[in-house]
Amino acid sequence: MAKIELKQPVVEEISNAIKGAQSVVLVKYSGLTVEQDTILRKELRESGVHYKVYKNTMMNFAFKGTDCEPLCQHLHGTNAIAVSATDATAPARILAKYAKQYPALELIAGIVEGDYNDKAGIEAISNIPSRDELIGKLLGSMQAPIANIARVLSQIAEKNGADTAAEA
Repeated sequence: MAKIELKQPVVEEISNAIKGAQSVVLVKYSGLTVEQDTILRKELRESGVHYKVYKNTMMNFAFKGTDCEPLCQHLHGTNAIAVSATDATAPARILAKYAKQYPALELIAGIVEGDYNDKAGIEAISNIPSRDELIGKLLGSMQAPIANIARVLSQIAEKNGADTAAEA
């Protein structure tokens, strides 16, 4: 079997992972311990992020002709990709958190919603809260005025109840 026939399934796997993805983040992972890598992979998996180490040549072939093509310039050394089909900020957020804890993990660049971002851009995106957090904040801000009105009405009712009890 020719070498190219062996490599084609890997290139297709990468192509299928990045096709329609909200976010693709490239990281250097050399120097991580097995324990650190396991912790990182667990959190990424729980957030629905596909994280895998591929050969740079395989990623290069898969990225050609896609939104991820600008990442080809960074394909040297020991790289891995984190791909999310649903949450555009999850890979950047999780990887940036662990890059602060583990200096061996280094953010390189990424594609978020079709736009190329360098290391600084990915770090900025990592500070954006998740969709669930944003929805929670929105609902909290919508509930606050209603809760305040209810509290005021309750205090008025208690005060009026205390006044009538004092009269009796």
